[in-house]
Amino acid sequence: MNPKIDTYLAVGCGRCPLGNTPECKVHNWTEELETLREIVLESGLKEELKWGVPCYTFEENNIAIVSAFKEYCSISFFKGVLLKDANGILSKQGENSQSGRLVKFTDVEQIVEKEAILKEYIAEAVEIEKAGLKVEYKDVSEYEIPEELQNKLDANESFKNAFHALTPGRQKGYILHFSQPKQSKTRESRIEKSMPQIFLGKGLNDR
Repeated sequence: MNPKIDTYLAVGCGRCPLGNTPECKVHNWTEELETLREIVLESGLKEELKWGVPCYTFEENNIAIVSAFKEYCSISFFKGVLLKDANGILSKQGENSQSGRLVKFTDVEQIVEKEAILKEYIAEAVEIEKAGLKVEYKDVSEYEIPEELQNKLDANESFKNAFHALTPGRQKGYILHFSQPKQSKTRESRIEKSMPQIFLGKGLNDR
């Protein structure tokens, strides 16, 4: 067991102002998170703290993370899309998730019931790493650019050059971020706010 994970369970991930307060969502799922932790550790993975949450690795390769959300806690597999999922328990965290898949839980009993299945999935995820299997990601050119972004690119040559100078992953991140709002006005606002970051050659979450 990694003592950093003990701290996470005690105070939270610290990624928002609610960390180390009773309102932190980690505290809503303490028993569930501890149960998931035990199951993963029994599978022989190394326990680390990454991105503020418990991350489990095999020979320095990320296998799974255990997380707390507002309405559920989960175990998420980095290459979950490659798992056979014979039991049909995996789901996407977001509509555009290409690789990761997670299993959601809302009480300890659900976790205990699926303990054997989870261990099977963890073992399969390790075998995927041993085999060197890779996820085939969609190319950034396959994503539809929102009209508001295309208009900005067409009207501003400097912005167009800056955007296309970004790595494909950063371009994809912005395209998905700009595409999410239903209202055109909100999409335009997101683009305007992100332009300085894009001119600096930074991704959506870079600091």
